[in-house]
Amino acid sequence: MPAGSHTQRPPQIKPARVRAWLAAVADPEIPVLSIADLGILRDVQCRDGELVVVITPTYSGCPAMHAIEQAIEAELHRHGVESFQIHTRLAPPWSSDWITPAGRRKLFDYGIAPPAQSASGKRERPDGEPRLACPQCGSAHTTRISEFGSTACKALYRCGDCLEPFDYFKCI
Repeated sequence: MPAGSHTQRPPQIKPARVRAWLAAVADPEIPVLSIADLGILRDVQCRDGELVVVITPTYSGCPAMHAIEQAIEAELHRHGVESFQIHTRLAPPWSSDWITPAGRRKLFDYGIAPPAQSASGKRERPDGEPRLACPQCGSAHTTRISEFGSTACKALYRCGDCLEPFDYFKCI
């Protein structure tokens, strides 16, 4: 190495800063939610100049994961990060318990009923259906129309008071 020269390591990026950047990455299926709101963003590590972002799909085979990876790459590039890895972690499996309180509010405000219970302690009516409030009018007089809604992770419900149909994000 010539005299006076030295190798320079890239500056260390703080994981909290990267998390803040990635909080802007929207879920492609529910664009009002970020990957942080959904709990898909599991970890950000910076070790020896190496950035690693860890994500977990909402279910194995989720078709949105490729689009999410591309959006993460674009966001990191936008902030000048060129060297990074994105790892997909399948265990533990994603749970609707990982949706943040802010994410639950955003779902409801968007017209999708958030999971009504936690995966570990379900709150159900005697007929086995979860207790849901209609995101349009707030009524608890709701009925499941179909176990499957607009995506595999949602069911279709209808409000008995305002008669509006709405999606329910299932407890997984």
